[in-house]
Parts: sequence; structure tokens; C-alpha cells
Amino acid sequence: MQVAMIGAGYVGLVSGACFSDFGHRVTCVDTDAAKIEALRLGRIPIFEPGLEDLVATNLAAERLFFTTDLAGALEEADAVFIAVGTPSRRGDGHADLSYVYQAARDIARASRRYTVVVTKSTVPVGTGDEVERIIRELRPDAEFAVVSNPEFLREGAAITDFKRPDRIVVGTEDERAKQVMTDLYRPLYLNQAPLLFTSRRTAELTKYAANAFLATKIAFINEIADLCEKVGGNVQDVARGIGLDNRIGSKFLHAGPGYGGSCFPKDTLALIKTAQDHGAPTRIVETVVAVNDHRKRAMARKVIQALGGSARGRTIGILGLTFKPNTDDMRDAPSISIITALQDAGAVVRAHDPEGVEQARLVLDNVTYVDSPYEAASGADALVIVTEWDAFRALDLKRIRGLMGQPVVVDLRNIYRPEEMDGLGFVYSSVGRELSQG
Repeated sequence: MQVAMIGAGYVGLVSGACFSDFGHRVTCVDTDAAKIEALRLGRIPIFEPGLEDLVATNLAAERLFFTTDLAGALEEADAVFIAVGTPSRRGDGHADLSYVYQAARDIARASRRYTVVVTKSTVPVGTGDEVERIIRELRPDAEFAVVSNPEFLREGAAITDFKRPDRIVVGTEDERAKQVMTDLYRPLYLNQAPLLFTSRRTAELTKYAANAFLATKIAFINEIADLCEKVGGNVQDVARGIGLDNRIGSKFLHAGPGYGGSCFPKDTLALIKTAQDHGAPTRIVETVVAVNDHRKRAMARKVIQALGGSARGRTIGILGLTFKPNTDDMRDAPSISIITALQDAGAVVRAHDPEGVEQARLVLDNVTYVDSPYEAASGADALVIVTEWDAFRALDLKRIRGLMGQPVVVDLRNIYRPEEMDGLGFVYSSVGRELSQG
């Protein structure tokens, strides 16, 4: 099949590369000419495991193309996906839909045949109705159907998520569009792809509901972690104890410094605003957002407490900057709030991340970036594990202990065992487990 993908960012690039790997002919369209030229040369603007090889393979096979010419891409397209950004709008927290609506206008002008217009971007309920209205108004003669097909990709595992999805939600009641979407996703499974057809508005809401629920699990276990510290419990055992219940499940029950990234912060906020506008406020989600915002600064206070109550003039090593491993994404990363709060308290910050330094430089000032965990630890009064990169899971702890000015380790991801750290002479604190006295 012929596919046009408007937007060569994270979602558009991953989706386009995966569709082309199934044998479809995919053209990714973007207004950024420099990005398009780089992609034609196989240079990927984001870090996502496996994506560079996937793009290179399908470029060479002439199944994947990059262009700034939307009209050309639409000439033979069976489906055109809108995969542009929907960031939080400044001032009110609503999703900024200007890029989505511009894509709709561009499609209306360029379309010459029956096309299924698929909204892949995360958009509030009713956006598909507006996209349809825009196209209909500009091109009353156009043959098209507007479909919602939200993405459920996890950064760091996006290719696997696309190729082996739990479900594929498709919002349309148009039979012709249903057939096109079924044919597009048919190569995913030899038997039958896990397609869930719903109304368009239901599909739009499903994406927000999914992310809000996962964010709620994270906020919940973080509050339980705080309680564990007060009463002498172990949050990892609690998480296992409740996660083994099939009604609850074990995923997203890892206590830590709070959620971040490109999805949860903006999607929970957009859901709250949509619910308020329709007179059905989501009080639980509102609380989740407030708890998560507080959580990040609280982790900085945890570090200061481990230093005896003052960070002024102290050197603090930070391990991990990105909001999660296997990505270079710094959007709403907990490290930003933690580092800023430590700097406000007078600390000197030295940081290491395997992939995120370039993006971190854009959002953090007065941080010394180093090339290894050991450089971050050298002379430090405290070492803080913020992101659970694999490279941090088996450090030479004796070497770390010898390099540090003071043996204070604050493990915000519970990578290490308290008894092991005690035995090595560290003053060790983690999340939701008993504090070590060194």
C-alpha cells in the first residue's frame, strides 16, 4: 500500500519506518528541509534503539522516502497519517492543535483521490471532527474519511511496540476506511492483527485514558514508597505483593522520582482541561499531576537530607539525565527539577548520561557534563542515581567508594541492595526502603 506520513518526528519516523518494513511504500513529509535531507542520508535526529538500521534498510530497499513535497506524496496515497506534535499550549495547558489543523488544510489542498486521513498524533476528543470540518470546508468535492489511530509507543522500545502491539485502536465507523486500516496493519500478524474498532471520539479518549491510568499507578506507588519509609516497609515487596494480582499487574509500580517524558505530563494535563471544559472534572488525574510535580522537588530534598541538611558548596554527581533509559529525551525529565533544586540550594552539579547530554545542555545551565559514571563520582560529596540506564546497574562500587569525597549515595531507582551498600561503607538511601546509616 501507499502511505504518506506528515511529520518526521518521533512518532512519524518510527511509524513510517515500521510500515515500510512490512512492505508498504511510505513517504515521510516534513517542512524542515534540513531534517529531510539528513534523513535521506540515513542520519536520525533522535535516539531510539534499532531505528537507524531500520531506516537504512528500507531506504536501500526503496520502500521509505523523505520529502518536503506533500502534494507529491499524496498522489498515490491510500492513507495519509497526521503525526505532528501536540505540545501543551502555553498559558492554559490545552493541547496545541495548530500543527494538526495546518496538516488538515495542507491535505485538503493537495488531495486528488479518495484518501483515509489518519490522526496518529495524540489529540483531545473532538479533534477528528474538526479535521473533517476543515477538509470538507476547503474541498467540498474531496473523497476522504477521517480516522483516529492513536499511538501507544514507549520510547526506548518503540519498534517492538509498533510491530508487536497489545492492541491497535482505530476510531471510525466508515466501512471503506475500516478496510484500508485492516489492510495496512494486516502484515503485523499471520492470523489477525489485534484491531479494536471504535467510534472516532472513543479512540481519541482511549489514548488519554491509558496514559492517565499509567501515570496514576506511578504516582500511587510513589506515595506508598513515602509511607514505607515512615513505617519501615519495603516498597519493592509491596509492589510485588500487589502486582502479582492480575487485576492490578506489575508494570508501572516501580517507585522513583516521578514520571516525565513527552507523553504523560502533557496528556494528563490535556485530559484535565478537556474534562473541565465538559463539566466532568477528573479529580484523580488532577491529584496525580500535583503529586508528580511535588515528587521531583522532594527528591532534591532527599539528597540534601542525605548530606546532613545542607548542600551549599557540595559537589553532587548525577547519574542519568533523560526521563527514562534508551532515549535522549529530556522533556519533563525528573532530573531537571532535581538538579535545579540542588543548584538553588547551593550545590555544584556534575552529571553523566549515555545519550542525553546534548539535549540536557538545552535545558540545564551551570552543569559540568562528564563522560563516565566514575568521573561523576570523582570528588563528589554525594552520588545520585536518577535514571536506571543499564550501564549504572553493575558499577565498580569499590572504585566509586574510593573516588568519592564522601561516600553518600542516593539511589532514586532502587538499583542496588541496601545491605550491599552498607557492607561497602556507603551512606546509602533509596526510595521506599529503610535508610542506611553507613
